Parts: sequence; C-alpha cells; structure tokens
Amino acid sequence: MKKRIVNYLYTSVLLISFFVAPAAMAQQRIAAADLTVLEKKQDSLQQLSARMVFDSISGDRFRADSQFVRTFVRALVTKNSFYFPFDSLNISRLYAPDSAFRIFTWQMKKDDYVYLQKGAIQLPTRDGSLKLIPLHDVSMFTRNPMDSARTARNWIGAIYYRIVLKEFNGKKYYTLFGFDDFTVNSNKKWMEVLTFNDNGEPIFGGNYFSYKNDSVPRPTQKRFSIEYKKEARTFLNYDPEMDVILVDHLVSESDEPEKKWTLVPDGDYEAFKWQNGQWMHINKLFDQRLKDGEFPKEALLLDDAGKANEKALEEASRRNIQRAEQKQPPKTPVKKKDN
Repeated sequence: MKKRIVNYLYTSVLLISFFVAPAAMAQQRIAAADLTVLEKKQDSLQQLSARMVFDSISGDRFRADSQFVRTFVRALVTKNSFYFPFDSLNISRLYAPDSAFRIFTWQMKKDDYVYLQKGAIQLPTRDGSLKLIPLHDVSMFTRNPMDSARTARNWIGAIYYRIVLKEFNGKKYYTLFGFDDFTVNSNKKWMEVLTFNDNGEPIFGGNYFSYKNDSVPRPTQKRFSIEYKKEARTFLNYDPEMDVILVDHLVSESDEPEKKWTLVPDGDYEAFKWQNGQWMHINKLFDQRLKDGEFPKEALLLDDAGKANEKALEEASRRNIQRAEQKQPPKTPVKKKDN
C-alpha cells in the first residue's frame, strides 16, 4: 500500500527517545579513545540523518540514507558502542527498560506517497563487540499484517516511541509502541510484543492481544493497531500508575466507520491489562465519557514519549482556574468609611 510522509509528524516522532544508559555510564564503559571516535562519527551521522529526512531532492535523500547506514555500522563496530546514546541523530533510539537491547528505527521518503521504514536491534555483548540485527520492512507487500508472528526479515515497520517490559512464567515480553505515517489521509499507531527465541533471534507478535472478555468475543490478535484521520490526535500508550495500556476509542465523523480516514477520538477510552502472558482487552475503561479536551487523570497530560504536553497542561490549568473561580461566592462590596 502506498504511504505518505508528513514532515512535521515524522520529525516529532523521530525526536522521541528514552535512555537507560546515561552519559556517565558511557564514559565508564567506553575507553577514552573510542569515545572520541564515536563523538566524531556522531557529528557526521547527525548531518547525514538530517539530509536523509529533510532534503527536498529524492536522490539526495537516498544517497544520504545509504551513507548514513554505512557510517552508522562503522560507528557501532567501536567497542562498547552499545552504551553510547547517539542522542543527536534524527532517528528513534530506544533502550529496553532492562537494557537487554536497544532498537533504532527511522523512515526514508521516496516521494509524496511512498516511504520505506528501516530499523535495527543492537544487543550488548560481554567483550563489547557488535551484535546487530537489521530489520526489513515488508508492510507495503503485506495484505494482512495481523495474521502471524514475524521475524527481523519480514518486520511490520514502525517508528517506535516506547517499550514496556512485562514478565510471565520467567519469560520477558517487550511491548513496542510505534507510529506509522500510513496513507495520504490516515495515520496508524502500532502495538506488538517482542520476544527472543532460544537462539536470541527477535520474534515480533504472537497471540498476545485477547478479546475473550468482551461482550462479543473476537479472535486473539497477533498485534494491535489503530488507523485514524491524518489530522486527529490519538492516544495509544502505557499508563504506569493504572498499569494498563490506554487507547482512544474512535468513531467516524461521517458515520462511515469502514473509511478509516474519517475516524477520530470520541472521548472514551479502551484499555489492555496484562494478565497471564496476554494483554486482555477492556472495552470501556471509564464509565463517564470525557468532554473534548479533558483527561481521565493527570498522568494523561503527556505525549506519546511520556513527556509533558505543555499545551495540554496549560489548557487543563486554565480550566481548573475557571472552575475554581466559578465556585467562589461573590464578594460583598466594602463600604468606604467617611473621613
């Protein structure tokens, strides 16, 4: 399926990153000479990543991407590069919560309708050598991306903005949240579980999204996604205080739910709760529908990166002040005393 890039959305997603390996750890793990090499490589990579994203000429973007990949691999070969954050690059960089791996994702614009998504998983090694697993996006050639678990060779591409770690029976499950600038009129957000098999190979997806507790049960899904109107703002993220994944409930603006580009949030929230190695679907999390612009709790005043949404905070603060003023009794005029 053809896809389209919207630069401002792409840029906002690429700048999202979380790190559990701070600069202090990088300095402790990486030798001074190697750290100097990585910093110099990062300067070159920063320029190349900017060109492959923002250059107006398609051929120049592809050349920059090709140079970026080669230069990036040469940088990662540096001993203990796993602990170097590469925090100035125009790509998504996420460490797993337990530092078991980190994942890089980005996208390459071909034209106004088509883009390619790329990625790689880096794993730490005892001797500091490079262990890198490239990810090959086949979503453009996949009719039903929900049908099966997948490997690095047939990955459903997305730009990841969060990783949540859960465990069951001694095994670790990493839930990935990603953005997909899907078509000319719609975006997608993806959620799927990443595990590693006995050979250390990544497996994307599986029977992890269950709907058996719904009033009308549906088959278990291998992965989860929402597709919605290009201009709409949607929420798909994990809330640590409630220990659930919150998902905007979507409705069609034109009463045509089959047309995904008409879907927008209606103020309700669905959810997923981790139980016995699966994310169990909750059809409606809150009993009372929220008005436009309201949030079920303060923790939702965050963007998909988990960072403070300044505009939302400002609006919420303004509404709270207005409500407080409305509740105050009117002040009694004070009569002036005669001189």
